[in-house]
Amino acid sequence: MFEPLDKLLNNPIRLIIMSVLMQVENSDFTYLKEVTNSTQGNLSIQIKKLSDAGYILVSKGFENNYPKTNCKVTIRGKAAFEAYFNAINSYKNNPIK
Repeated sequence: MFEPLDKLLNNPIRLIIMSVLMQVENSDFTYLKEVTNSTQGNLSIQIKKLSDAGYILVSKGFENNYPKTNCKVTIRGKAAFEAYFNAINSYKNNPIK
């Protein structure tokens, strides 16, 4: 039997965001925009969805008089990310009969 996939992480942009945040302590909006090749508006929406789910923490501040948004993965987000990939790995171990 196949394990269900987390629909929130099944979105390519949200999956990239989580992949980046699993590897670093935190990341700023500009870097996430670059690696996701997303528009500012779309990235904002995807970050909000992850934040609303409790997968990431978002902090806003200023650096050199410019707004700066930083994102950090939460314990819940780490668990969800790991569960997502465990589910994907279970697919290769359960061939269709």
